[in-house]
Amino acid sequence: MATILLIEDEESLRYAIGAALERAGFCVATTDNIKKATAIFNSESIQAVVTDVNLHGADDGMVFAKSLRADSFEGPIILMTGYGSIEAAVEAMKSGVDDYLQKPIILEELVMQVRRLLEARQLKRRVRLYERLDSAQAIDREILGSSEIWQRTMSLATRLAQVPIPEKLDVQSAQGLPAILLLGETGTGKGMLARYIHDRATLLGSNADNAPFVHVNCTALPPSLVEAELFGHEKGAFTDAGTSREGLFEMAHSGTIFLDEIGDMPLELQAKILTVVEEGRFRRVGGSKERQIKTRLITATNINLKDRVEEGKFRRDLFYRLNTFTINIPPLRDRKGDALDIAQEVLKRFGRSSHRPDVYFTAEAKDAIEAYAWPGNVRELVNLLQRTVILAESDAIGPQDLGIGSFAAVSAADAGYTGDGACTESASSPSSLVFDFDSQELSAAHVERELIKQALLYTEGNVSKAARLINMQRSSLRYRIERFELASFIQELAKR
Repeated sequence: MATILLIEDEESLRYAIGAALERAGFCVATTDNIKKATAIFNSESIQAVVTDVNLHGADDGMVFAKSLRADSFEGPIILMTGYGSIEAAVEAMKSGVDDYLQKPIILEELVMQVRRLLEARQLKRRVRLYERLDSAQAIDREILGSSEIWQRTMSLATRLAQVPIPEKLDVQSAQGLPAILLLGETGTGKGMLARYIHDRATLLGSNADNAPFVHVNCTALPPSLVEAELFGHEKGAFTDAGTSREGLFEMAHSGTIFLDEIGDMPLELQAKILTVVEEGRFRRVGGSKERQIKTRLITATNINLKDRVEEGKFRRDLFYRLNTFTINIPPLRDRKGDALDIAQEVLKRFGRSSHRPDVYFTAEAKDAIEAYAWPGNVRELVNLLQRTVILAESDAIGPQDLGIGSFAAVSAADAGYTGDGACTESASSPSSLVFDFDSQELSAAHVERELIKQALLYTEGNVSKAARLINMQRSSLRYRIERFELASFIQELAKR
């Protein structure tokens, strides 16, 4: 439901126009002067403005209209005047006004014009959004893929994009901000998928261009200012707070806020995040007034939040609230066939932008791309191709240009274990990793798995010691133990 700002100093006319607009289904905010109109405009979401030109005192509706356009307001603006002239109408149109009506006002005509202009603006916004989506799909084709596992992922993301932001947050039933949690390794495209969900959701909504997408990297926020950055602050809240400032949550009102690396959010701030998620309300730093917002909340992490909960570093109640809808983004090595499809599309893009439109992959390069495990996922693939297009001397891109030829293999016998997880070596003297460069069986993922097994073997199954031994966070090692199905291997070590 659109909200119309009506500025008219003649009380009876103001009442009549306001009533007509309300009967037509609009919300109407009315005032008789520009000062109050400015305050209303800054505090409410206004979709259209109807204003008299000649108001009491020095107020001028046309000047106000010009200021709105200067501040990038894109909604319809209609001027009303009792002293119409062709020159004034021309000036109004040059100022960005959509229509210029002469008094006495015909209410039905005014209402019809407001509705027509709003529908036209909405249509333009949707066209622009469709164009942006088409452009995004053409440019960011790396988020797409044809593998079955990726199609399931995208199908779930598309369905979640259809979940609307509640008009009212029902605190009693704990229906707050719709929360989506993206889980996946570094480089799998969590940020791009969050943007995809936002764009798809915006396409279904009525505020196509007015729905902001706010990306917050939780690890990049200064620890001392993270609360003020997220929730804003009032003037004088701390030493450098010379003015009041809205936070990132406020900026995301009616849109999407994406909290990337949520697992690194300071524990002391998580309670405030929980309140926002559950009730859509918060206070600015140094403020006493509670503020309400409605926004789509998407969070992401590449660490195991359950481990963080068990370690006491992440609130259990916040974890369960964020875990309402979870999308596990598969690593590129599990998306059979997608690596080459993505590589082909990215090569075309970088070829055009680097003025090398004729670059192509040799058959050997294609085989290497499909065989490589891509431990850095899509991000590694994109970065590698960007570098390759610039540095390759020939238009024929081969494995030597990519740097990913035949990869190392680890002999299962030399690694000291059998296929069923049983160890054949003593716990105190693990063998060295042996790479068989003539073998085509294994990948970088297999090498990583063997490294972890060797570390666990050396530490007799102590996960914390093994993590320190290979310079890896304990939570990250736990994640890989689960992914590589090494729990039975650890149990075998514990029986010794």
